[in-house]
Amino acid sequence: MPIRYSRPLHLPMALGLPALIVIGLLLLEFTNFDMWLARLSYDRHVGRFLGHHSYFLENVLHDGAKQIVIGIALLSLLAFGLSFFNRRLSGWRRELGCIALSMALSTSFVTPLKAVTAVQCPWSLTQFGGSETYSKVFDSRPDTSHPGRCWPGGHAATGFTLFALYFALRDRRPRLARYAFGLALGLGLLFSVGRMLQGAHFFSHNVWTAVFCWWICLGTYYLVLRNRSAYKLEDCPAPRKEILR
Repeated sequence: MPIRYSRPLHLPMALGLPALIVIGLLLLEFTNFDMWLARLSYDRHVGRFLGHHSYFLENVLHDGAKQIVIGIALLSLLAFGLSFFNRRLSGWRRELGCIALSMALSTSFVTPLKAVTAVQCPWSLTQFGGSETYSKVFDSRPDTSHPGRCWPGGHAATGFTLFALYFALRDRRPRLARYAFGLALGLGLLFSVGRMLQGAHFFSHNVWTAVFCWWICLGTYYLVLRNRSAYKLEDCPAPRKEILR
């Protein structure tokens, strides 16, 4: 079956645009935007966040959706293993391995980084009925017997880790790759907003997560698939510019 390859990845854009976002996040540290946005999600009259007792946000969008994404990761790992025995899957072995590795790396960094940074969640802060003192990401942490575990956003990573699908598909199935990118971005944003409504994260926590997941998936793509995608479009036969396997 003919395979249509996409244009090579524009590396300066793939690295540069997230870098600009990081600059924006660093500038955001000099503002109170995170706190202002969190206050919009907090109902002062009842003393809790708008999504605090939401069945949909907690059981469906958090727990249920997480299990689905974990299932995608496990299926990709299983398919990668089967590719050594199945001819149809063998042609996609690199892509399947790239998905499994990218998803593992772009979720496993979250917990250790949370432990190191010890950033408090909004729901733990005195401004929102908690007992902890607010500090920004790069501030020194106030003394406490209950260090925070809220930066970067863990559930956001569950969505943004699907950038792995985009990179695995972009060279061989460009249209599907675009859909995968939209899925990853959409789910990541949806999960982020859901957790913000619950008081679990500030806005910037989730944006940092998106950048980290993108860079990790990009790095894995170059590590695993770069050799396969290194070609020139003008070398492809006209008019459809396809390469036959």
